[in-house]
Amino acid sequence: MISPDDTEFDAKTFLRSLTNRPGAYRMLNAAGKVIYVGKARNLRKRVSSYFQRTQSDAKTAAMMQLVANVEVTVTNTETEALILEYNLIKEHKPRFNVILRDDKSYPYIYVSTNHAFPRLRFHRGPRKGKGRYFGPYPSTSAVRKTLNELQKLFLIRQCADNYFRNRSRPCLQYQIKRCTAPCVGYIDETTYKADIDAAILFLEGKNRNVIDTLVARMERAAGELEYEQAARFRDQISRLKEVEAEQLVSRTNAGDLDVIATASLPGTHCVTMMFIRGGKVLGSRNFFPRVSSEATETQVLSGFLPQYYLKRNAPAEIVVDAGIDDQALLEAGFSERAGHKVTIKHRVRGDRFRWLQLARTNADQGVRLRVASSATLQKQFAALADLLQLDAPPERLECFDVSHTSGEATVASCVVFNQAGPLKSDYRRFNLTPGSAGDDYAAMAEALRRRYKRVKLGEVPMPDILFVDGGKGQLAEAMTVLDALELDWLQVVAVAKGRSRKPGMEQLFLAGQNTPTILPADSPALHLIQQIRDEAHRFAITGHRARRAKARRTSQLEEIPGLGPKRRRELLRQFGGLQGVRGAGVDDLVKVKGISRALAEKIYNNLHLDGGS
Repeated sequence: MISPDDTEFDAKTFLRSLTNRPGAYRMLNAAGKVIYVGKARNLRKRVSSYFQRTQSDAKTAAMMQLVANVEVTVTNTETEALILEYNLIKEHKPRFNVILRDDKSYPYIYVSTNHAFPRLRFHRGPRKGKGRYFGPYPSTSAVRKTLNELQKLFLIRQCADNYFRNRSRPCLQYQIKRCTAPCVGYIDETTYKADIDAAILFLEGKNRNVIDTLVARMERAAGELEYEQAARFRDQISRLKEVEAEQLVSRTNAGDLDVIATASLPGTHCVTMMFIRGGKVLGSRNFFPRVSSEATETQVLSGFLPQYYLKRNAPAEIVVDAGIDDQALLEAGFSERAGHKVTIKHRVRGDRFRWLQLARTNADQGVRLRVASSATLQKQFAALADLLQLDAPPERLECFDVSHTSGEATVASCVVFNQAGPLKSDYRRFNLTPGSAGDDYAAMAEALRRRYKRVKLGEVPMPDILFVDGGKGQLAEAMTVLDALELDWLQVVAVAKGRSRKPGMEQLFLAGQNTPTILPADSPALHLIQQIRDEAHRFAITGHRARRAKARRTSQLEEIPGLGPKRRRELLRQFGGLQGVRGAGVDDLVKVKGISRALAEKIYNNLHLDGGS
């Protein structure tokens, strides 16, 4: 039921449907890895600028060559987008962002709590001094704005210690009511400590606690007839309430929770999850459950939650935008799975309500983008039907590709598309036998034979069109395999790169046609074929690299029965490595301690007669 937003990326459709609101955006490569994170006051304008024909610099041009998808998270303000951008860069460490090592260049607020009259100051660099550090902040302006607010609220000193020690009269900061002049004894240590404690609570995001403390101090001062002091606390409370609406994405007192909202358009449902960790928004993700178009929000959420959280640990709190069925049962199941109490909440206030509104905004944006992308896919499928003279648009497409390095670790891929986009649950890889190594035709034939034996038995759905990456040779192999399986009626298309090997120059080979078909570069059918061909290539090369890496981590000697670790080490030491062992004869191997003639013959045969290379 759960399906992330894996629809093939179409830049024009995406940009037309993108909101003008502020937010953060993530550029992803074909493997789904985040390679760049940015923020924008206007998402549509900012993201559109990347898709111009000419790029402003070489770095951006190089990045856009790798971009296969773009994800966005809408925020309420540009400042929220700035802080979310910082959180995302911290999490993903994107290749094309400037990553500041160890956060040493990010600004902090430092409180010298080891001093009798602590000071607040801007700090950048290693955090080695005694005291408390708050941050990191996304910019120096954010730090200076906070320090300015703290000075007005709590009248805490910011002067350097040597300046503080040598004062004989109050400075200008006292005159403009930005400091209580502890340097000349105008405030005692206990009262000043209460102010610094309130400032620390404010920096920790515990504004409610600060207000409660100030109210208590105001009432106590009024009760002791210290009206001037009570008026000072009253003014502090008033100022604090003015700035209490701290930026939504930088809250620090909410703990860990997931906020989940839904949005629907005819035939499509979007579930958006916002991840809050340590009180900070770390981003969002869209899912598109496969349910009937008439399903309600409650039905969508009730089906989504168990499938998502029974596979992974849930945070302590889950906030949803609709009531759900079997809430108590789900809470018990999630709690048992996670090892801590999990609560599901529906009616919320304060920060959680604002987060829920933000999640709804992202869900609305996600469902609109999904519907726009689906409309584009439907046009592409219709164009493909016209090209191949089909009675109706195809429902299921399969594409095969083969990847290897000089015959090593040959892997074939099979990817599946339907009219909603990639059907990743039906993707398959085939680790091919040594007999197919280095022979692209034999490799393609083996993969097709293994796949379509199962198709014929009804274990796998039959596609409407089969694509193979390659030219006439791959098409001939495919037709031979299908003919042997009595499936020669299946429509097969071989997709070959043109002479220049540039996108848009592909040649399509169809059974029974002597000349290739070349489509215009702007053909919707060609765009669909390019998408499925590129996805098959990505899936094949990813599997090949993983198989090759595994093979190179494993010595061929480990596969020989009777050859334990000590004997392997001795062989490698005596012959200087695997190449030396492979070049040795049986008589040479027998001379190694612990190697009998029978074992030596087994080693030799394994390295030479059984396909060792």
